[in-house]
Amino acid sequence: MGATVISSANAGLTMGKELTIIVPVKAAVPNITAVRLDPVTHNLVREGVPLMLNPYDRNALEFALRLKDKYGGRVITLSMAPPSGKDFLESTIGMGADEAYLITDRVFAGADTLATSYTVAMTIKKLFPSFNLVVMGEETTDSTTAHMPAQVASWLSLPYLYYVVDGEVDFEKGTIRLTRYLEDEGVFEEYEYTMPVIVSVYKDSNPPRDISLNRKIQAKLSGLVKSVTNNELKLDPFCVGLRGSPTIVAKIEDAKPIQRKKQIFKGDPKEAAKWLIENLTKEGVIRL
Repeated sequence: MGATVISSANAGLTMGKELTIIVPVKAAVPNITAVRLDPVTHNLVREGVPLMLNPYDRNALEFALRLKDKYGGRVITLSMAPPSGKDFLESTIGMGADEAYLITDRVFAGADTLATSYTVAMTIKKLFPSFNLVVMGEETTDSTTAHMPAQVASWLSLPYLYYVVDGEVDFEKGTIRLTRYLEDEGVFEEYEYTMPVIVSVYKDSNPPRDISLNRKIQAKLSGLVKSVTNNELKLDPFCVGLRGSPTIVAKIEDAKPIQRKKQIFKGDPKEAAKWLIENLTKEGVIRL
């Protein structure tokens, strides 16, 4: 284990005594049996499919809520999703977020990570120009690209740190000291940044708290999840959705199950091991 301290001199916003933390989250398809691909666009079909909060975004939200518990302020979640996304955003308020925003419009449909990150970044810039911190999950369970945090940081021209596990705020200096964990090296590193800054949270850290049913019901009854369309955002339609996505899926095919011989050897374990090695060698699976 080791530690490295690096100071960033990015020009931050004037900081008061209250944090504004934005947590972009994603609706992930809950299980593989629910995944469907549009045969024409080759995009994941989300409308009419039961959605849930991406599990790794819960770790990110927990990180943000712990900062709020310690330093005060407000935590705001947002997501680009179909209208059904309101349900899973209510879960973020059930965890402790103060309010949530659903970015939803037909013009945003079919977006890859570049168009999605642009839409999310411009929404943050328009709705929360004085934010201090954007906290995101390491990746999503449905696509696992881990593109979004770095791309949002690029659109907002802000520094980005990944694999973050902890943070400490200094209001006087307007800085945050972040600790990240590099799993392969088994090393903790410390970085200090002038806020605002973008972070993604290490997915095996910050176990999320339970969702309060009372808070979730309050979110539904009080309208704490607000919808935002492109009528309010006024983003260039050629930069969002399918038209703003350079990713092209040329072809999709159903994976064919592997035919297995289903051979069974009964007898002495040593003879069984010898038989297995001989057969795997004949099949070209292993080489001796």
